[in-house]
Amino acid sequence: MSQLPTTTIIGLEVHVQLKTATKLFCGCSTKFGSPPNTQVCPVCLGLPGALPVINEHAIELAIRAGLAINCDIPPLTKWDRKQYFYPDLPKGYQISQFDLPICADGCLEIVDPADADATRRIGITRAHLEEDAGKSMHDEAAGRADSRIDLNRCGTPLLEIVSEPDLRTAEEALAYLTKLKEIMTHLGVSDCEMQEGSLRVDANVNLHIDKHGQRIATPIVEVKNMNSFRNVVAALHFEVDRQYAEWEETGHTIETHGKRTFGWDDVKGVTYPQREKEESADYRYFPCPDLLPIRIPSERVEEIRGSLGETPEETRERLQSQYGIKAYDADVIVSQGRAMVEYFDAVAMASGEGKRASSWIQQDVMRTLKEQGGDIESFGVTAEQLAQLLSKVSSGELTNDRARDVFKHLSENGGDVDQAIKALGIEAVDDSEMETLVKELLTANPKVVDDVKNGNQKAVGSLIGQARGKNPNANPQKVREIALRLIEQA
Repeated sequence: MSQLPTTTIIGLEVHVQLKTATKLFCGCSTKFGSPPNTQVCPVCLGLPGALPVINEHAIELAIRAGLAINCDIPPLTKWDRKQYFYPDLPKGYQISQFDLPICADGCLEIVDPADADATRRIGITRAHLEEDAGKSMHDEAAGRADSRIDLNRCGTPLLEIVSEPDLRTAEEALAYLTKLKEIMTHLGVSDCEMQEGSLRVDANVNLHIDKHGQRIATPIVEVKNMNSFRNVVAALHFEVDRQYAEWEETGHTIETHGKRTFGWDDVKGVTYPQREKEESADYRYFPCPDLLPIRIPSERVEEIRGSLGETPEETRERLQSQYGIKAYDADVIVSQGRAMVEYFDAVAMASGEGKRASSWIQQDVMRTLKEQGGDIESFGVTAEQLAQLLSKVSSGELTNDRARDVFKHLSENGGDVDQAIKALGIEAVDDSEMETLVKELLTANPKVVDDVKNGNQKAVGSLIGQARGKNPNANPQKVREIALRLIEQA
């Protein structure tokens, strides 16, 4: 029996960790990767008598994010207590926002995955600030099965961005998430590192089934525990099939059964039930007595709006036209955030080598950052140093290989370019010395000479490695040019 016409209804809740140095209501560090329970204090532990103090930078970042996703910023926002009991929530409640969020009524335009020439408008219900909970770590090894709690994450500022149920496919959800992440990183609101938990996605999904002109809605399921966009897509595809099969078997509808929370098992590739979903009444929200409401002057909102600068789309177009780089390369640079764009701009302008700067940043800078685990703001090779290095490559003063040796030295040891060159023993090889070296290589490789004379100029490439072996500072291009000239004169 064929499947009835079905429409998938998807709404996303995206938790974005704000890029602040300290937590939302105390001065504890938000740095990722510290030993468990070393970044805590009486405030984030919820100890008696400890009072929260608002992080002003978090408020500003939330407004920046809200303006970028076309939200209204109300003149007044307040804090509420959301009551629930988990081992990693020491206070027994979470400070969040209920009826007066800091951002509301926004939207995001995405390219329709089914039609590249069309767009889809996805409504955004709200974006509200809240503090994060801690992290439960479960050791399920045989004979142990114990759990431990790391409270370092308690109190970290989150912006929860809640979409309208306007998404219809997993591919649309992916397009929405990709654009949202790009905006957040571009604005410096968050680094959005999913593997570090600074971007987390919950998906609400159900089906509208058309049966003989009657719309039947399946119970809504909220899918959690998705730690990559790939998993979001896979979980949505699986859940659509699962819900239809469940409806065929049980006939359950949204009228007869309440909302449920499911997890996602990446290994098995399945969603699985966790619990019945709480409604807002279950959380017993009430205004937080420890925090005053916040008034946000319209002048401050407009000041922040004026500081947003280029959108990611505008930046991509500018990089392509200004520096002549490909659309793909511009997309990679922009996807790394505004700080990377500023770094690239500085390198390309100072060196006059836009394409070369793009290549080095994508290959060398990003790879080194990944290996070292740092960010571009604290990177050991400044934009000015990389520009100087690329200028030396362009002038022929350094080969690409030797320049990469200098780059590696700078990233590990600091200093300046000339000091690094001296420390590595890199010296210019004069033309007479190069010619003597190439003559020795031609004498030792008569077959190369014969091959070139017979029309195979590529054969001279085998001399380059030998030249570098005898003198690491030998310029490959000069070796090639001198070898071809000497063979032609012979």
